[in-house]
Amino acid sequence: MTDKWAAWLMGRRDGGDPGVRRDHHPSLAGFRDGVLERAAVAEGDVVLDVGAGTGLIGFGALDLVGATGRVIFSDVSGDLLAECRRQAGDDPRCSFVRASADDLAGIGDASVDVVTTRSVLMYLPDKAAGFRELARVLRPGGRLAIFEPINSFTVDRGRRLFGLDFAPIADLADKVLAAYRGEEVMVDFDERDLLRWAGEAGLTAIELDYRAEVEVPAPPLPADWDALRRTAPNPLAPTYQEAVDETLSTEEAARFTAYARNLIEKGAPRTTLMATAYLKAVKPGLPEVP
Repeated sequence: MTDKWAAWLMGRRDGGDPGVRRDHHPSLAGFRDGVLERAAVAEGDVVLDVGAGTGLIGFGALDLVGATGRVIFSDVSGDLLAECRRQAGDDPRCSFVRASADDLAGIGDASVDVVTTRSVLMYLPDKAAGFRELARVLRPGGRLAIFEPINSFTVDRGRRLFGLDFAPIADLADKVLAAYRGEEVMVDFDERDLLRWAGEAGLTAIELDYRAEVEVPAPPLPADWDALRRTAPNPLAPTYQEAVDETLSTEEAARFTAYARNLIEKGAPRTTLMATAYLKAVKPGLPEVP
């Protein structure tokens, strides 16, 4: 049995459906490229990817460090590290450390040139401690690059299912959404906190790129409700089918499912409501000369 982090990344995120997986890929690739661009990874760098997951950023960094560089894949999940090891094969530039982002045991002080992380700090109860650990392991002159969704932005404006119009069955949609209100750790900060925690950790040259989207037209979802209902929006959340089963009666579930299936299979217009932040920063001091 895999842990919740591996179960989500390797199945529940896309419901095991190739179409949903393809739909997710462009945005994931964009997040990877945004982090790596800000990290300015160079040949010979030692890169630590914190919360490596299935290796999205770590393997992207491997293409940039060249023959003399290294990538350390760090994750709290042993199952995900095993998947990264499988993908890495015998590549000697890869190493693996099981650790939480707020306690990077096994990573020495001032030992890496670059730290990257994506959608990881939001799961930490003490996010300031996470920033302190990221700063601790950086060498003088080392770079930090992170990406985080600012989930408090959407909570303040009313969450919607899939960006679709569920107003005609709002009574049922509200019940289903209630199943997703136990994610306080993911919504207890905003972009200003990221700036503050980076500064308090002793980092400098801090830059934050913030983007918000409200009612922006979005591409249609894969026209398969049966695939989408098996997906979950994050590792702490139920799948949409689990949320329906938990919150609705049999009759209500049938009405909700019929409405959702019709919307999705006819490609109904949908919009995005989201906010995201990229942050980059530098550890003070001059890099050591080899």
